[in-house]
Parts: sequence; C-alpha cells; structure tokens
Amino acid sequence: MSTAIESPCILVCVLEPTTGHCYGCGRTGDEIASWGMFSPDTRRAVMEQLPERVAKLERPEKRITKRQRQRQRQRDTGIDAQTEAGKGADASTV
Repeated sequence: MSTAIESPCILVCVLEPTTGHCYGCGRTGDEIASWGMFSPDTRRAVMEQLPERVAKLERPEKRITKRQRQRQRQRDTGIDAQTEAGKGADASTV
C-alpha cells in the first residue's frame, strides 16, 4: 500500500528568476525535484517556510493576449464584433 506524500504544489510551476522560488508553491527547483526523497520532517520544515516565501515574491504583470487586446479595442471604439460580422453578411446579400 502506498502512502500519499503531502505536497504544496498548486500546479503553477514557474520559478521566479531572482530567488528561484516557484510562484505557485514557493519551493526552489531543487526542493521540487527532491520532494519525494525528503523525509516527512524535512518536508514539513520546508512547508513552514513557504507562506513567507510566496508572500515575498514579486509577480510579473499578466501577459495581455491578442484576444484581450481586440476586446479592449472594441470596447474603446464602441465596435461590437457581432455588429462587424453582421455588416459583412449584409453587404454580401445586397
């Protein structure tokens, strides 16, 4: 019977370049790689440090996608995508 290993992973696995801590859980790359080999006491000791680590991380600005830029442009100009699509259909039927 296998025992589940407690893990702080929240599936946001991106390391902050300056500190090397994961934005999601706060562990270092070495801690993540060795997590399964750590004793329960070592894992608990690391986990006690994680909230403070994560709180200190400076998160990068969220990337703006092409779709988000298009929606913002539509809001700014008052153009509705459905209206634009309708204009194309009307022009072809005339």
